[in-house]
Amino acid sequence: MKHETPSLPDTVAHLEPKAWRHVNRALVAKAIGELAHELLIRPIAGRKDELWQHYTLAGEQPDTEYRFRAQLLALDHWYIDAASIRRLEHGRETALDALSLIVDLQTSLGIPERLLPGYLREVAHTLYSAAYKHANPRLNAAQLALAEFQEIETSMTGGHPIFIANNGRLGFNTSDYLAYAPEVAAPVRLVWLAALRVRADVATVADLDYSELIRQELDAETSAAFAHTLRERGLDPAQYVFLPVHPWQWQNRICQLFAGDLASGELVYLGLGPDQYFAQQSIRTFFNASQPKKRYVKTALSILNMGFTRGLSAALGQSSAAVNDWVANLVRSDAFLKQCFRHRHYERAIALRSSAYKEMLAALWRESPTASLRPGQRLMTMAALMHVDRDGASLLAALIRASGLAVAAWLDAYLQRYLTPLMHCFYAHNLVFTPHGENVLLVLEAHVPVGMIIKDIAEDIAVLNPEIELPVAVRRLALTVPEEVMTLSIFTDVFDCVFRFLAQILYQHGGYPESDFWQRVADNIRSYQRAQPRLAGKFQRYDLFAPHFMRNCLNRLQLTNNEMMVDLNAAEPVASLQFVGSLPNPIAGLGGNEAVAANARRDRAAR
Repeated sequence: MKHETPSLPDTVAHLEPKAWRHVNRALVAKAIGELAHELLIRPIAGRKDELWQHYTLAGEQPDTEYRFRAQLLALDHWYIDAASIRRLEHGRETALDALSLIVDLQTSLGIPERLLPGYLREVAHTLYSAAYKHANPRLNAAQLALAEFQEIETSMTGGHPIFIANNGRLGFNTSDYLAYAPEVAAPVRLVWLAALRVRADVATVADLDYSELIRQELDAETSAAFAHTLRERGLDPAQYVFLPVHPWQWQNRICQLFAGDLASGELVYLGLGPDQYFAQQSIRTFFNASQPKKRYVKTALSILNMGFTRGLSAALGQSSAAVNDWVANLVRSDAFLKQCFRHRHYERAIALRSSAYKEMLAALWRESPTASLRPGQRLMTMAALMHVDRDGASLLAALIRASGLAVAAWLDAYLQRYLTPLMHCFYAHNLVFTPHGENVLLVLEAHVPVGMIIKDIAEDIAVLNPEIELPVAVRRLALTVPEEVMTLSIFTDVFDCVFRFLAQILYQHGGYPESDFWQRVADNIRSYQRAQPRLAGKFQRYDLFAPHFMRNCLNRLQLTNNEMMVDLNAAEPVASLQFVGSLPNPIAGLGGNEAVAANARRDRAAR
């Protein structure tokens, strides 16, 4: 009888040797670079070949070491030649393995022993998803440079550029991964529930009430079917509100933990909604693929990913609409910028302001960015600017080529749309965001940035001045931080988390000197400061041309506690951050406050 080799199930089909070797080498290179950047490890320099310095990194196991070559760029950024990395044990080369690297450096990394298995699990899950992305390429860099929004969104492979364990998604099994991971691009239909109105918190922006929201999000036939389901149970639809739920959350959390509410009829399962959605890079936010101009839906998802369980806070939901209204009014008044259902038992039993058990059942709707586009415009997640495809080609380089502009001109357009408004919010309003790649959408026209859209405004926002008078509903935004931390909203969130990677990509894939990149940044800042002489005092007080700034270490947070990186219940969450020394500012000396002050004096004299 002929023996037939069984086919691999879909959940492991991508785990083939070549892909596994590739993703481990890539993650080892990233890990060494970021751990050295945060001064957790200190590779020893050896010989130098032209631009490349050779390094040795000793492991903590006997006779174990790593050898590689790298270039040290601005901001202590390690540009490592991944192909050069070798792991030696007792003088013999062994296969590169990201999990082995963590174990080899365990003491240096300071991972608490009880948390080491969980962190290793997150790294393993990150490798699993990386192997899937490598084995299932969607579009190459040149194609993505011309692609539409969701084609780009579902083709991203890198994840957060700093965090090593950035795709842990603990809670998903392999079938969940294939159903809900954004890179799989599997259409998802959301579960809809009815929640008793007196038990639900509903908040909408000023110009939209709940009834109109539901009318816009659910067609008349579906709404009628949901109401019929309630009436069949002897319930009055007028006493309920509808909310969408992630299918994983329904199966893994709501069915059991809200069993009492389901039994009593205070919470009612209505069925699946008609529209199909794509999960976005943020994993719990969905884009309506059936009707793209409908709103995003953000759902609670109680999986552990990158240092937090990804629920949705009921308290946050109550104020989200007010925060958005306040920000919108602020933007409208500045000429330059021109739903939660609480679990009562957990609410009473848990005193903490933030707990995963109090964030399990909630939904947020956001306006779809596609609705605001003009003819000829398209969207691209800013994370795409760091994307490198399976063959090593850069999407950013391809995008600039497609635009027909010189690198400097393209960068100027990008900085004007990204950095300039962030600076103005900080200097004019003490208002800061979390503007990382996944949280920002670029509006492109002829492949050039012409606008920026920031997501998660209600969640990732703060006003760094407790003295500012804020409406009661948004007073939670006021945050007191030490003076030296104020500028980190630019230095850490923009320079260190975004720009140092873009500078390497342009240098590596286009030969664009990193000194030229930082000169464009400095020129953008000077241009903004010249245009805002009334803020000259704040430019001097919070100096973006200072020689150094604090080194804010993100991986240290996750290594110390991968279950909750920052204590959100602390009176001052900033106290949870880990600072180690300082970083030399790459734009120091490229246009400092003397020039700003001189320009301000000239402008005053001219008036």
